[in-house]
Amino acid sequence: MYTEEHLYSIALRQCLQIGDINFSKLLKTFGNAKNTWFQAKKEYQKVDGIGYKTVMDIGNPEHLKFAEQELKFCENHQVQISLRHLGQLPYLLNECDDAPSILYHKGNLDISPQYVSLIGTRNITVYGKKFIHDFFEEAQSFNFCSVSGLALGTDKEVHEQSINHKTKTIAVLAHGFTTLYPPRNKKLSEKILEEGGTLVTEFNSSRKPDRENFLQRNRIIAGFSPSTIVVETGFGGGSISTATYANNYNRDVYALPGKITDPYSQGCNHLIFQHKAIAISGIKNLINCLGFNTSSHQMEELFPIPTEDLQLSDNQNLIYKTIFHNPQISLDDLSQKIDLSTHKILPVILELELLGKIRSLSGRQFVAI
Repeated sequence: MYTEEHLYSIALRQCLQIGDINFSKLLKTFGNAKNTWFQAKKEYQKVDGIGYKTVMDIGNPEHLKFAEQELKFCENHQVQISLRHLGQLPYLLNECDDAPSILYHKGNLDISPQYVSLIGTRNITVYGKKFIHDFFEEAQSFNFCSVSGLALGTDKEVHEQSINHKTKTIAVLAHGFTTLYPPRNKKLSEKILEEGGTLVTEFNSSRKPDRENFLQRNRIIAGFSPSTIVVETGFGGGSISTATYANNYNRDVYALPGKITDPYSQGCNHLIFQHKAIAISGIKNLINCLGFNTSSHQMEELFPIPTEDLQLSDNQNLIYKTIFHNPQISLDDLSQKIDLSTHKILPVILELELLGKIRSLSGRQFVAI
């Protein structure tokens, strides 16, 4: 189940000065964790921006002992380990510069579904609860996976409504698997696993739920998904940091507006006012914006376009066929596949959308209809 690469990766991340970004730099130079463990201290000059102080703790036998104990813990507690440099993280999370080098998880970490992150205050109101219920009610026929943080309040409501509506859900933890925080959500965490969901964390088993871990955890919640929905939050709430991460990753952020006098709508209203989030005007419109396109109960079009008579230009045909054979292809990948610049592709994309041939998803991705 575990390999030498798992062992040396865990040992490396225990070294002083080796965070996720330095870990990634070193492995790009030395190829894998084992080579880095034995070569980096002698040949650190090969890596841009890495000095001796950064690598001085690499090779410490205490870290290797820790890694051996960690692997035993994971084996005894059915914890799986995914390594970023082996391409084992979900695609969008892997795209983040500061993505976790190591992801520990219980349950199946399916890297293929569409993720949607939903976050908000621990002091959720009736307004927020109703929105979450109505969202999952309206979206239950679509194939997606919710992501939240297993905290009380909004996170708890998101995971529970996911389970109630047979939607897979991922809980991102701010600690290792030795503990479960908050303790009141232990049964919920077990239910998530029973229903095919996942518990994930970047923290090894020895890490406790320290305050700073929660801010660090928030970048993973934002990184998983092309879209983050802020349900309710006050000024300075933890959800603001998650929205900021999502903005920095160039992901879509949606916020539920509320009365200016409601303390847990003020953070959402402020995000919208600062153009850091799109105002949610209705659940059906939100679902369209999220780009859900795999409904098992799609309605027939009242006025279908007669596609048999539709004549596409050469460029339209080329782009349409490429998107058809590569669902959810990004603009950059499309440009590479057909060897055409993005500024020439975008007008054709618009034409195809107006013709009802393709649909744009968040994150500048496209699917054929």
